[in-house]
Amino acid sequence: MNGEPYGTAEEYYQEAEKLAESVPEMDEKEAEEMEWLPLGVFALTSDDVSASQMYIQLALSKNGIIAGTFYNEATGATHPLEGMVDEKTQRAVWKAADGTNPNIVMETGIFNLTKDQAEVLVHFGPDKTQTWTLVRLKESERPEASGEASEGASAGEDA
Repeated sequence: MNGEPYGTAEEYYQEAEKLAESVPEMDEKEAEEMEWLPLGVFALTSDDVSASQMYIQLALSKNGIIAGTFYNEATGATHPLEGMVDEKTQRAVWKAADGTNPNIVMETGIFNLTKDQAEVLVHFGPDKTQTWTLVRLKESERPEASGEASEGASAGEDA
Protein backbone atom coordinates (compact mmCIF):
# COMPACT_ATOMS: atom_id res chain seq x y z
CA MET A 1 0.00 0.00 0.00
CA ASN A 2 1.49 3.35 -1.07
CA GLY A 3 4.66 1.54 -2.17
CA GLU A 4 5.06 -0.26 1.17
CA PRO A 5 4.44 -3.96 1.82
CA TYR A 6 1.02 -4.45 3.44
CA GLY A 7 2.03 -7.69 5.09
CA THR A 8 2.57 -11.30 4.20
CA ALA A 9 0.01 -13.26 2.18
CA GLU A 10 -0.78 -15.26 5.33
CA GLU A 11 -1.39 -12.10 7.37
CA TYR A 12 -3.65 -10.68 4.65
CA TYR A 13 -5.63 -13.96 4.48
CA GLN A 14 -5.98 -14.11 8.28
CA GLU A 15 -7.27 -10.54 8.31
CA ALA A 16 -9.84 -11.38 5.60
CA GLU A 17 -10.91 -14.56 7.41
CA LYS A 18 -11.30 -12.70 10.70
CA LEU A 19 -13.45 -10.04 9.03
CA ALA A 20 -15.64 -12.67 7.30
CA GLU A 21 -16.19 -14.38 10.64
CA SER A 22 -17.00 -11.17 12.54
CA VAL A 23 -20.74 -11.28 11.78
CA PRO A 24 -22.49 -10.43 15.06
CA GLU A 25 -24.62 -13.08 16.74
CA MET A 26 -28.34 -12.40 16.52
CA ASP A 27 -31.53 -14.24 17.26
CA GLU A 28 -34.08 -15.19 14.62
CA LYS A 29 -36.32 -12.19 15.34
CA GLU A 30 -33.43 -9.72 14.95
CA ALA A 31 -32.42 -11.36 11.68
CA GLU A 32 -35.98 -11.18 10.30
CA GLU A 33 -36.33 -7.49 11.20
CA MET A 34 -33.04 -6.48 9.60
CA GLU A 35 -33.27 -4.30 6.48
CA TRP A 36 -31.32 -5.57 3.49
CA LEU A 37 -30.11 -3.92 0.29
CA PRO A 38 -29.88 -6.47 -2.54
CA LEU A 39 -26.50 -6.17 -4.28
CA GLY A 40 -27.41 -8.55 -7.10
CA VAL A 41 -26.68 -11.92 -8.60
CA PHE A 42 -23.25 -12.44 -10.11
CA ALA A 43 -21.60 -15.12 -12.21
CA LEU A 44 -18.26 -16.04 -10.67
CA THR A 45 -15.52 -17.00 -13.10
CA SER A 46 -11.78 -17.49 -13.21
CA ASP A 47 -9.53 -16.57 -16.14
CA ASP A 48 -9.34 -20.14 -17.43
CA VAL A 49 -13.14 -20.61 -17.65
CA SER A 50 -15.09 -19.36 -20.66
CA ALA A 51 -18.59 -19.84 -19.19
CA SER A 52 -19.35 -19.85 -15.51
CA GLN A 53 -21.55 -22.34 -13.72
CA MET A 54 -21.02 -20.67 -10.34
CA TYR A 55 -23.21 -17.86 -9.07
CA ILE A 56 -23.46 -15.75 -5.96
CA GLN A 57 -26.32 -13.61 -4.75
CA LEU A 58 -25.44 -10.97 -2.16
CA ALA A 59 -27.29 -8.51 0.07
CA LEU A 60 -25.98 -5.94 2.54
CA SER A 61 -27.46 -4.78 5.85
CA LYS A 62 -27.20 -1.22 7.14
CA ASN A 63 -24.66 -2.35 9.72
CA GLY A 64 -22.33 -3.93 7.16
CA ILE A 65 -23.41 -7.57 7.31
CA ILE A 66 -23.22 -9.46 4.03
CA ALA A 67 -25.61 -12.36 3.42
CA GLY A 68 -26.22 -14.41 0.34
CA THR A 69 -26.06 -17.72 -1.45
CA PHE A 70 -23.49 -19.53 -3.55
CA TYR A 71 -24.89 -21.83 -6.25
CA ASN A 72 -22.95 -24.26 -8.45
CA GLU A 73 -25.10 -25.09 -11.47
CA ALA A 74 -22.90 -28.05 -12.46
CA THR A 75 -23.31 -29.86 -9.14
CA GLY A 76 -26.58 -28.34 -7.90
CA ALA A 77 -24.84 -27.44 -4.61
CA THR A 78 -25.95 -24.34 -2.72
CA HIS A 79 -24.31 -22.79 0.31
CA PRO A 80 -25.33 -19.80 2.41
CA LEU A 81 -22.79 -16.97 2.51
CA GLU A 82 -22.07 -14.48 5.26
CA GLY A 83 -19.48 -11.85 5.95
CA MET A 84 -18.85 -8.21 6.75
CA VAL A 85 -17.78 -4.93 5.27
CA ASP A 86 -14.94 -3.20 7.09
CA GLU A 87 -16.24 0.33 7.69
CA LYS A 88 -12.76 1.88 7.57
CA THR A 89 -11.36 0.19 4.46
CA GLN A 90 -14.67 -0.65 2.66
CA ARG A 91 -13.33 -4.18 2.21
CA ALA A 92 -16.23 -6.63 1.65
CA VAL A 93 -15.37 -10.18 2.74
CA TRP A 94 -17.52 -13.32 2.83
CA LYS A 95 -17.36 -17.10 3.07
CA ALA A 96 -19.68 -20.08 3.32
CA ALA A 97 -21.82 -19.82 6.46
CA ASP A 98 -22.42 -23.58 6.66
CA GLY A 99 -18.75 -24.47 7.20
CA THR A 100 -18.22 -26.03 3.77
CA ASN A 101 -14.81 -25.21 2.32
CA PRO A 102 -13.87 -23.32 5.50
CA ASN A 103 -10.58 -22.02 4.07
CA ILE A 104 -12.19 -20.28 1.07
CA VAL A 105 -12.71 -16.56 1.63
CA MET A 106 -13.77 -14.08 -1.08
CA GLU A 107 -13.27 -10.33 -1.01
CA THR A 108 -13.59 -7.16 -3.01
CA GLY A 109 -14.21 -3.49 -2.31
CA ILE A 110 -17.86 -2.76 -1.52
CA PHE A 111 -17.92 -0.22 -4.37
CA ASN A 112 -17.02 -3.02 -6.80
CA LEU A 113 -20.32 -4.73 -5.95
CA THR A 114 -22.17 -1.80 -7.54
CA LYS A 115 -20.44 -2.37 -10.90
CA ASP A 116 -21.50 -4.72 -13.69
CA GLN A 117 -18.12 -6.44 -13.61
CA ALA A 118 -15.48 -6.49 -10.89
CA GLU A 119 -12.48 -8.43 -9.69
CA VAL A 120 -12.75 -10.51 -6.54
CA LEU A 121 -9.92 -12.14 -4.63
CA VAL A 122 -10.59 -15.80 -3.87
CA HIS A 123 -8.39 -17.02 -1.03
CA PHE A 124 -7.97 -20.80 -0.95
CA GLY A 125 -6.38 -20.70 2.49
CA PRO A 126 -3.37 -18.60 3.53
CA ASP A 127 -1.08 -19.84 0.75
CA LYS A 128 -3.11 -19.52 -2.44
CA THR A 129 -5.06 -16.52 -3.74
CA GLN A 130 -6.50 -16.06 -7.21
CA THR A 131 -8.15 -13.09 -8.87
CA TRP A 132 -11.55 -14.05 -10.30
CA THR A 133 -14.28 -11.96 -11.92
CA LEU A 134 -17.82 -11.19 -10.79
CA VAL A 135 -20.22 -10.40 -13.63
CA ARG A 136 -23.60 -8.95 -12.69
CA LEU A 137 -26.48 -10.88 -14.25
CA LYS A 138 -29.67 -9.33 -15.52
CA GLU A 139 -32.78 -11.00 -14.16
CA SER A 140 -33.34 -12.81 -17.48
CA GLU A 141 -29.80 -14.28 -17.32
CA ARG A 142 -30.06 -15.72 -13.84
CA PRO A 143 -30.18 -19.51 -13.42
CA GLU A 144 -33.55 -20.73 -12.18
CA ALA A 145 -32.10 -22.41 -9.12
CA SER A 146 -30.40 -19.24 -7.88
CA GLY A 147 -33.84 -17.85 -7.09
CA GLU A 148 -34.75 -21.02 -5.23
CA ALA A 149 -31.37 -21.15 -3.52
CA SER A 150 -31.48 -17.57 -2.34
CA GLU A 151 -32.99 -18.16 1.08
CA GLY A 152 -29.91 -16.70 2.75
CA ALA A 153 -30.31 -13.43 0.91
CA SER A 154 -34.07 -13.43 0.43
CA ALA A 155 -34.39 -10.97 3.27
CA GLY A 156 -32.57 -8.57 0.98
CA GLU A 157 -35.42 -8.69 -1.46
CA ASP A 158 -37.97 -7.27 1.01
CA ALA A 159 -40.28 -10.18 0.33
